[in-house]
Amino acid sequence: MSTPARLAAFALGLVAVFGAAVGVGRAVGPVGPAAPPAMAAGHGAEEEHVPAAAPVQPAGLAVSEGGYTLVLDAATLPAGAATPVTFRLLGPDGRAVTALDENHDEELHLIAVRRDLSGFQHVHPALGADGVWRSALDLTPGTWRVFADFVPSADGEKRTLGADLAVPGDYVPAPLPAASATAEVDGYTVTLDGELRHGEESELTLSVRRDGRPVTDLQPYLAAYGHLVVLRHGDLAYLHVHPAGEPGDGVTDPGPDITFFTTAPTAGTYALFLDFRHGDEVRTAPFTMTTSGEAGR
Repeated sequence: MSTPARLAAFALGLVAVFGAAVGVGRAVGPVGPAAPPAMAAGHGAEEEHVPAAAPVQPAGLAVSEGGYTLVLDAATLPAGAATPVTFRLLGPDGRAVTALDENHDEELHLIAVRRDLSGFQHVHPALGADGVWRSALDLTPGTWRVFADFVPSADGEKRTLGADLAVPGDYVPAPLPAASATAEVDGYTVTLDGELRHGEESELTLSVRRDGRPVTDLQPYLAAYGHLVVLRHGDLAYLHVHPAGEPGDGVTDPGPDITFFTTAPTAGTYALFLDFRHGDEVRTAPFTMTTSGEAGR
C-alpha cells in the first residue's frame, strides 16, 4: 500500500474511533464531577431539592431594614427627666421619610426602654419641616434601646427599627421582676390570663380593676382600649401585638378585659407593658412572662 493510501486509511480510522467515543459519551452522560442526587420522596421517587426558607427575624433587632434606616442625631445623651431626642427615618433613596400612614391613631410610635427592661416609655414624636422627629424622654444612666414603629406610605408595610442610645453616669442594672400574673399601678390592679407560646399565636387577656371593682369605662387609646408591647429578655426583640376588636365596633366592651394576640418567636422570658387609659390618664402595667406556661408559674 502506498504512503498516501496508508495516511488516508489512518485518518478514516481516527474518524471512526472519535465517532464511537461520541456515541458512548451520549449514552452514559458527560464526564466530570457527579451531580448531587435529588431528594428522595417516597419509594424511589425523586423531586428537586428546595432549600428551606430562612427564618423570619423578629422586629426591632435591626437599625435598617427593607431600605429604611433609623438615624439618631446623637448616640449619647445626658440623663434627665425631659431629655430632647431627635432622629430621622431615611428611605431607600437616602432621603428623610415624611409620608407615613396612620398606625393605631399615630404616624409614628417611639418606644424607649433601658437594656435591663426598666424605664419603659411610649411617646409620639412630632415631625418637623426639616424631616426631623422630635420628642423628650426621661433618661437615666445606662444603655437604652429605642424603637421606631411606623408604616411608610410608599409601600404600606409596618416596620419596627431599633437603635441603642448611651446615657453616661452611675449605672446599676435593675433585676428583671419575677414572673407574675398581677401588676399594681396607681391604685389599679391588672391581671394577666393566658399562655405565651413560642412558634404559635397566643391569646392574652388583661383585666383592669380599681379598688377591687372591675373598670368598665376604659377610654380609647391608640384605636383600642389598650396597647401592649412585648420585648424578649436578652436582645429586646420586639413582638407585634394585635388587639381583639376596637372601640365602637358594637362588640368590644370598654373593660374590664382587654384581649391581644401575639406570637413568641422562641422559648424564653419576655417583658410585657400594657398601656391603658382611664380618667383621662394613660398608665402602664408591666409583666414578666415565660413561654413555659402561664405567668406566675
